Amino acid sequence: MKTTIHENGGVKIAEVEFEGIGINSMQDALDLVANVQTPAPKKIILHRENIHPDFFELRTGLAGEILQKFSQYGIACAIVGDFSNITSEAFKALIIESNRGRQTYFVPTIQAAIEKLSV
Repeated sequence: MKTTIHENGGVKIAEVEFEGIGINSMQDALDLVANVQTPAPKKIILHRENIHPDFFELRTGLAGEILQKFSQYGIACAIVGDFSNITSEAFKALIIESNRGRQTYFVPTIQAAIEKLSV
């Protein structure tokens, strides 16, 4: 796991990268949060390719479990990647709804993630 700290307007954001898939389960996500050193509330950037594909299939429940725990622990998260190939209408709706909020974002670039999480 590689962590890069970005700072924008005094807000510190941890970008986490893995070689391959690093988040396979809710426990992996919780372990990641426990190991990332950022001020509270934590702000984390993840990469789509580092998250198990089951996350992007709502019927598996993985996205719901992880995003609910992040919310409970006050963790704002941006997931960076190309989401144009998402075929699930339900997941597309989740992306739209999440991007309207202040907790979870699905964005195409690191810069977009930094901007969203700096608010």
